[in-house]
Amino acid sequence: MSEKSEQKKKLILETARKVFVEKGYKLVTMKDIVEACEISRGGLYLYFQSTRELFEEVLRSEQEDADDLFAGNIPKEAAPSDILALLLKEQKKEILSRNASLNKAIYEYFFENQEPYKDNMLKKQFDAAVYVIEKLILAGVENGEFYCEDPRGAARHIMYVLEGLKIASQTRGISEAAIDREILYVMQGLIVDE
Repeated sequence: MSEKSEQKKKLILETARKVFVEKGYKLVTMKDIVEACEISRGGLYLYFQSTRELFEEVLRSEQEDADDLFAGNIPKEAAPSDILALLLKEQKKEILSRNASLNKAIYEYFFENQEPYKDNMLKKQFDAAVYVIEKLILAGVENGEFYCEDPRGAARHIMYVLEGLKIASQTRGISEAAIDREILYVMQGLIVDE
């Protein structure tokens, strides 16, 4: 793909993200994207054949950006506890963010597109995050920072807590103090008593 084509595709993805944030997933049409991008219908279809395909690409792009941002913030010699704390801090920022979020669109997409369990992109992201957290916990156990008999279970628990906090922030609102309490509770379960 030429550089000009890459730029056009990037513009479409950035604009589509805004449309999905504003309208959710279910209500967005290809016409909405065409109008928001100010391109022809044929110009859009050169890159994407459906709102589903476009939304999936927006999700992939979001995940890559989040991964790059997180990896870029990790100091070279950071301890597992520091990395886990950074991960939780980034999640807290996302939960508290007043910026428009894709969360509504994400849930609409997955409720509408009941993919086989093993092919579900949201599950793959969840499982990848559990894997990373489990490895951090294992490394923390090895160097004496953490105590945990079931690192995988603890990692899953952390992800379920974060997912619940995200939903709470979107549906009923949640205070920073409440988020801090939940994160502290999670971390207390790992900290070694001296």
